[in-house]
Amino acid sequence: MPDSRVQERYDPVAVEARWLRRWDEEELYRTPAPAAGQKTFYQLEMFPYPSGELHMGHVRNYSIGDVMARFRRMQGHAVLHPMGFDAFGMPAENAAIERGVDPNVFTERNIERVRTQCRRMGWSYDWSREVVTSHPDYYRWTQWLFLLFYERGLAYRKEASVNYCPVDETVLANEQVEDGRCWRCGAEVEQRRLNQWFFRITAYADRLLDDIALLDGWPERIRLMQTHWIGRSQGAEVKFTTEDGRSIPVFTTRPDTLFGVTFLVLAPEHPLVETLVDPAHRPAVEGLIAAAGRLAEFQRASEETEKIGVPTGAFARHPLTGELVPILVGNYVLMSYGTGAVMGVPAHDTRDFAFARRYGLTIRPVIAPPPGVDPGEGAYTGEGVLVNSPGFDGMASDAARAAIVAELEARGMGQGRTTYHLRDWLISRQRYWGAPIPMIHCPRCDLVPVPVEALPVLLPPGVRFGHGSPLAEHEPFWRTTCPRCGGPARRETDTMDTFVDSSWYFLRFCSPHDDRRPFDPEAVERYMPVDEYVGGPEHAVLHLLYARFFQKVLFDAGLTRVTEPFHRLFTQGMLVQNGAKMSKSKGNIVSPEAWMDRVGADATRVHMLFAGPPDRDVEWVDPRPEGAARFLGRLWRLGQEKSGPETPEAARAIRRIAAHAVKKVTEDIERHAFNTAIAALMEAVRDLLDQPGRGPAFSAAVRDVVRLTAPFAPFITEAIWRELLGEARSVHLASWPVYDPEDVRPRTSEVVIQVNGRVRDRIEVPVGLASEELERAALARERIVEALGGRAPRRVVVIPDRLVNVVADAPRP
Repeated sequence: MPDSRVQERYDPVAVEARWLRRWDEEELYRTPAPAAGQKTFYQLEMFPYPSGELHMGHVRNYSIGDVMARFRRMQGHAVLHPMGFDAFGMPAENAAIERGVDPNVFTERNIERVRTQCRRMGWSYDWSREVVTSHPDYYRWTQWLFLLFYERGLAYRKEASVNYCPVDETVLANEQVEDGRCWRCGAEVEQRRLNQWFFRITAYADRLLDDIALLDGWPERIRLMQTHWIGRSQGAEVKFTTEDGRSIPVFTTRPDTLFGVTFLVLAPEHPLVETLVDPAHRPAVEGLIAAAGRLAEFQRASEETEKIGVPTGAFARHPLTGELVPILVGNYVLMSYGTGAVMGVPAHDTRDFAFARRYGLTIRPVIAPPPGVDPGEGAYTGEGVLVNSPGFDGMASDAARAAIVAELEARGMGQGRTTYHLRDWLISRQRYWGAPIPMIHCPRCDLVPVPVEALPVLLPPGVRFGHGSPLAEHEPFWRTTCPRCGGPARRETDTMDTFVDSSWYFLRFCSPHDDRRPFDPEAVERYMPVDEYVGGPEHAVLHLLYARFFQKVLFDAGLTRVTEPFHRLFTQGMLVQNGAKMSKSKGNIVSPEAWMDRVGADATRVHMLFAGPPDRDVEWVDPRPEGAARFLGRLWRLGQEKSGPETPEAARAIRRIAAHAVKKVTEDIERHAFNTAIAALMEAVRDLLDQPGRGPAFSAAVRDVVRLTAPFAPFITEAIWRELLGEARSVHLASWPVYDPEDVRPRTSEVVIQVNGRVRDRIEVPVGLASEELERAALARERIVEALGGRAPRRVVVIPDRLVNVVADAPRP
């Protein structure tokens, strides 16, 4: 029965608070155990960093996922829709340092704040499955997974030139450097050589690349971004030799241009530089080495950086011709990419051409373009026929590549090789607020893993924050004993990149309280892969690639039978303010609190989803949620309409309104066109209020529209469903409405009328009108009579509901 206490005018704040308490009491969104034969659906949005409050960009992102979770639940799926917090990492630590509070206290305070915001927005999360990456019961298993990687040869430590952020005072992975700056704070990145921990993601390069073909539910641009980032290149490693016989290996993707090599360039860090340079050239070489050391790798590789070379005075012997070519040192060659040496083919490489022109080096064409192709005045970089290539002249480029590689292999001077742009994942961070790396440095035993039974290695309280790593300065943390020999040892003081934490959290959600293992394989089998993952495209070569890597390692370790973590990926557009993405790091966020106080959570959700297609950016310019509030007010009024008489004609019209709404909204939600789905709901509410009938058809239509609106506006629809319409069970557990196809079948169709194949008129007729009647109606049209000019039709061709073509003799001159 309807609730007699319900207010006539909708009060969103009171209604939303009332139903939020009721849902908590009923545990409405707790993940149900799937019934026999029931499909599961795992809906997940990328969890937030709790370094501040949620903003309107989060509202858009999480409302998209919530619509899908509610929709699938009403379609009968057992839905897993969890939420947690990506709580480790530089954002939380930096914010805590700025405010002078412990990172854990600061983080927990923010988590509580964000959790309250999430609940107030009505997002249907199963909070009983919450995971927090900074809690020991989570990072215990992050450390366990590190040890698994170490045992499998996928975690290792080495000295490396690394990207270092001087502001955040930590190392950054290549993927975290954006246009030469820290992805988080924007500071210019420096190069330093440090002992660092890496994950050997390159061991999975081929599988990560080949399996992109399986990601048919991902946006094509994300697949392309990962393809390019992995960057598989087929080519050859060629051995040039110094005059005293030392080898200088060089990789090239164009072995067909090998005879065009006129110089070699070594990286400043190349181990041969010191011994190759002669006394006359040493000052210039040392000057270049010093200058290059002041530049980050990304700067040296940038197209905008001036390419500088200095001769060493030494020469290398060409592997096929024996010709001596000069060896230079160049600031643009990187030791960390390829072999640290490049061969110069100025006639067929744009960068080499400019370099050769600048330093007066020989330019020798060895590829003639196809007939009719202008090679231009600079380097010709296309394919063609080989010239000036003894033994290979006249061969096409593709055939010559294979033939030259075969010749190199026969002479022992090279071999076919595949290289990758992808580099191993640097996970070391010299910060406090991260999962400690569970390794011990023993003077006698070298590197020793922390025993599994001793996990987690806990972060100590009371550390002092200054410069560099607080853990390295905190003796009670690093002083330990070796678990192998029992002697004094030092604990590893680096912590893990926060992306390690987020590379497996979706698995933990399947069994978040398991204290014997990181996840239950049976639960993973039940829910994984994630059916739909919602997040930003900025994570294409970060989190999304790392998560795929983790999933494949766990598959190989026999811990799961799932090889890809996310079946469908939906990348939402950004909320843009004054030309910049809305984010805490940009300082341009807008909180949803004022909106919820003013018009309620439902109107806030509806406004954000109605603002435009969810996969496109939206400019935040003077937004007004009152339109969404007015729509919900009309919906409330619709739920209060009293029963009354209803003619058969009115009932048919009402059924058609409801059926069209069900069809449109269902199809639009499936394709994430939430803005047009809401537009259809607005139209349906308006049309139903305008209908004269208030009988059984009207009552059924109201129930359909309320259910259709429920994923977008969960509070008001629950209040209408249970308080106004008297339903006992939640609208969010009700079945999704269906429609009779007959009710959406068009009643009329537009028929084109032609005379001798030329369109002369159009006519609206009832669908299914008989051919004879359609012909009579067409011939009676004034325009057709004029076009015939008194001529009798020889033949009339009728295609029902589509076309009438009148064939007549041509008019007499």
